[in-house]
This record gives sequence, C-alpha cells and structure tokens, in this order.
Amino acid sequence: MKIKSRLLSTDNNRKSHSVCTRAAAGLALLGMALVSASAAEQRTYAERLGWEPGARVVMFHCDDAGMSHASNLGAVESLEKGVVTSVSIMMPCPWVPEIVNYVKEHPQVDAGLHLTMNSEWNLYRWGPVAGKPAVPGLCDPDGYLWHPTQETAKHATPDEVEREIRAQIEKAEAMGLHPTHIDTHMGALAVRPEFFDRYLKVGIEKHLAVLAIGGHRSFARVENPQAMKSVEERIKKVWDAGLPVIDDLHTASYDWKEGAKSARFIEMLKGLKPGVTMVIVHCSRPTDEFPLITSSSSLRLEDLKAMLDPDVRKTIQEQGIFLTNWRELTERRAKADGGAAPAK
Repeated sequence: MKIKSRLLSTDNNRKSHSVCTRAAAGLALLGMALVSASAAEQRTYAERLGWEPGARVVMFHCDDAGMSHASNLGAVESLEKGVVTSVSIMMPCPWVPEIVNYVKEHPQVDAGLHLTMNSEWNLYRWGPVAGKPAVPGLCDPDGYLWHPTQETAKHATPDEVEREIRAQIEKAEAMGLHPTHIDTHMGALAVRPEFFDRYLKVGIEKHLAVLAIGGHRSFARVENPQAMKSVEERIKKVWDAGLPVIDDLHTASYDWKEGAKSARFIEMLKGLKPGVTMVIVHCSRPTDEFPLITSSSSLRLEDLKAMLDPDVRKTIQEQGIFLTNWRELTERRAKADGGAAPAK
C-alpha cells in the first residue's frame, strides 16, 4: 500500500508538474506576445517609415510663405542657406505668385499648402479663394476671413471649409504648383473635429500628406493639448490610407519672445526623443513695410537667424539627427508595410 501510495503520489506530482510546466509555457508565450504587441505599439513612426530604431528625425518647416515679400525672402533663404527642409504656402495671400514661381524654378523644393481659413492681421487682410458667396460663414462683415479661429469655428460650416480647402488646392494646381502636403494655418482645421474630418477627407482623396501627429507627442500634448485630444482617434485612418504620420510637433518657437533663438533650438535638439518631429518656424527677412503688417517681425527674423546659424547645423550633425521633408516621408510611407494604393 505504501509503495502504491508512493507511486500514485509520484504520478500525481508528475502530472502536476506537467500541468504547471504547460501553464508556465503558456504564460511565457502570452508574455512574449504581450511584449511583442507592446513593442509594436511603441515603435515610432520614424521606425515604421524605415529609419533604424531610436532614430531622431527632424523636419524644420517654414510656415506662411506667400503671405508677404518678407515671408518669401525668409523662406527661400532658410531653404537655400539654412536647415529648413520644407515650406507651406498661404494661397489666399498677395505674394503667392512670387513664391510659386520660385518653387516651379526649383522643383526639388518641398512645398505644400498652408490651408488658410483666417486673416489675422489688423490692416493686412485677405479673403477666401472660393469667394464670399461660396463660403459666407468663413467671412467677417468686411468680406475677409475671420481674424481668430474661434470665429471661424463659430460661423463656418464643414461644407464651407471643405469648399475652401478644395479651392486653395485647385488654385495651386492651376498655377502649376503640385503641393507635397497640406497643413493648417493657425490650427484652424483642428478647432472642430468636423473641420479636421473634411481636411483628412480631401488629403486622403488626393493622396496628399496631411499634418497628423500620432506618436509620443511630447511637445504637441503640452503645446496643443485640445487639438491633440480632438484628432487622436483619427490618426490610424491616415496611416491606413497610405499617408505618413509623424511622432511629434514643436510649435513653441513662436512664443520665444526674448532675444536670439539659436540656443533654445539647440537645447530642444539635444533633448529630442526618437521619432519624426516637425518643428515649425516662421522665417522672414523683414522689409520696410513688414513691421506694419505684423508685430512679430523681429521674432520671425530671429527664426531665420537660428535656421542659418552654423551652431544649429553642427548640433544636428553631432547629435546624429536626420533631416527630412514631406516628400521623403510620403515616399517612405509608400514602401512601409507594403504601403497603400493612392485614393482614386
């Protein structure tokens, strides 16, 4: 009996050990799967777009080209002599022909559209490309685009916003400009989810890169928290449509109001997290009338000086940071995960 009891005990122990072993193996596999899924989720969009894990990729992007002659001078100088890699053009503005001609003469330039739903300056104004009768809700009583984005959100309809987006793209194409991307002036297209949906709709339809921030968003969550919350759930749609997504957006330099900006850009670059980060600047070479247009004339000049600063370029090189633009991101997205066919 004792021998039988011991045999039964041994057999039960073996069975128990076998069950425990299988359970442990199952848990290990589950753990590996969870770690693998977690790792996949933690991959930066830079990595998804083909850069090595841990790569830090930056796009210095100059907004407001076409707004004025000073804006165009700054955009061109920052592209030719500085570290700026991409620009976007405000199609409703008076100096658009100058910058469009430049881009057509320099087809390597990465130029998109700074989709403009607002006219923010006091004495220097512009109206919608589509015309007031087509988009009355976008216009103030004087027929210009509203000064603040809050008024745009209050008065404009999603249909009017989409109509104006299409009008600005059509004007660019009629002038012989084929934009590499479309973004949003003053964040107007992110003030209401319905506006952002129309923006994405047109971008996906035309297979034009849109400004979609879907990674760690270390800067963006702090600088633009409301906009990030309103668009977060829509980012997957952009990627699934075969368009690139970036990890972060830095807009703070517009609020750096004291002195030279180079040191602050260098500090930002040294602390940059892995991923694709778009850094927005407003480079301008002020002309005599530019201070009459905007009180930010000196700030925009400091952006230009920083983009031309050899120490900024040296920091980029020493830190092993890659520079990119929207054209490259779009090309990389086409190769990533098999890409996706352009929308018809």
